[in-house]
Amino acid sequence: MLSAVTYIARPAEPDAIDQLADTLGTLVAGVAAGLVSDAVIVAGAENAAVATVAEATGATLVLRPRGGSPWMAGARIARRDWVLCLAAGDVPAEGWIRTLDRFIGTARPETALARLRRPHGGLPARLAVRGEGVIGVARARAGDLVRRETLLAGPVFSPRLKVRRLIARIDRA
Repeated sequence: MLSAVTYIARPAEPDAIDQLADTLGTLVAGVAAGLVSDAVIVAGAENAAVATVAEATGATLVLRPRGGSPWMAGARIARRDWVLCLAAGDVPAEGWIRTLDRFIGTARPETALARLRRPHGGLPARLAVRGEGVIGVARARAGDLVRRETLLAGPVFSPRLKVRRLIARIDRA
């Protein structure tokens, strides 16, 4: 099982709450399948609408500390060993439940990070992914499945982590 951490950077933007709802809505299938056990929403600022969504969905709401990592803030509250990092508006595509369940069940103890594909990313993001494949990953980002203990160790991974690429992908709402 895993904990899902969803980061909503600017909750006051017009479509932000709809994007958050889209992301949380896709997690329902993961809950029904027994993969997702809890949800944490990390907000960049206080917002009544986000608090209402968190309460209605049973998610825990956390405010991102100034200058801190949203994933680390969410990992402090998460209850499972694996944390799925998502940004508001991320919608895991069909097959994500099976892929993540298989990965979690077969991951070796030294494996600490897996990454879902983000085909909608621009050229700079795709080039960064290629570079990280060679030199390793220094920080978690949306679309990563990370061991909770790794996130709690600090916002920068030292040493850099080797990324395990997964066939599941994330679309944008």
